[in-house]
Amino acid sequence: MTPPTPRSGPTASPADHPPEQSEPPEAAEGSSSRWGFAVTVLCDIVLPVGLYYVLRAAGTGEITALLLSGSAPALHTLHSAIRHRKPDAIGVFTLALLLVSAGASLMTSDPRIALARNGLFTALAGVWLLVTLFTARPFTYQALRTLLPGRTAVLERLWETDAAFRRVWRGLTVLWGAGLLCDALLRLVLAYTLPVDTVPALDGALYAVSWIVLQIITQVVLYRTRTLTKIFGDRMPGRRAFSPAGTDGGRGAAADRAD
Repeated sequence: MTPPTPRSGPTASPADHPPEQSEPPEAAEGSSSRWGFAVTVLCDIVLPVGLYYVLRAAGTGEITALLLSGSAPALHTLHSAIRHRKPDAIGVFTLALLLVSAGASLMTSDPRIALARNGLFTALAGVWLLVTLFTARPFTYQALRTLLPGRTAVLERLWETDAAFRRVWRGLTVLWGAGLLCDALLRLVLAYTLPVDTVPALDGALYAVSWIVLQIITQVVLYRTRTLTKIFGDRMPGRRAFSPAGTDGGRGAAADRAD
């Protein structure tokens, strides 16, 4: 993961696009976020798991099936780099991790090394989130700003003047960082204790379980601290849940917005 960085685009004048004919910025942003999340789930979870079991059913060996099934996330990362016309650190790291794990698996003839790479990536992502606690703005707050670009001024005012608001986003950063570390530990346990053919399906399911648990806790915190009321006042957002991962679709799509 990388901290999502809002990308500025060309702005049109009111004369060019009448307000009544324009799509609400938050609606457009929400639609883009949901689409990006769906693409990431497809490329980074559904396709790798499905491809692995298709290859195994066709008689492909464990290591070969694992390496080929990892091509979908790799191609997704390459597409992101090409789309932004420049390599980004997280994209280079993702590809390097895939190549290193592939090489190590081939040299040692151990498929569990390939299985463990997701745990390693998730652990490093969790550590990175915790490191942002020592920066000016923690990761979850940066994710919030990307999710709500039209309310940047309100968010910055709250950040500068409301200590409780700052504690909420620092606390949520700790929650997601620690949650990813626990997720990574479970992945490593699965990779080295269960039959190889069992792990890919459980690995994919674990992403869903971890995200749902962290998302529920996040929403409870935001509700109990009235943080959303501070941001939106009496007008609550249109049923869009905040998610640090969801702003860019999770681990693969985080690279899409990294500068």
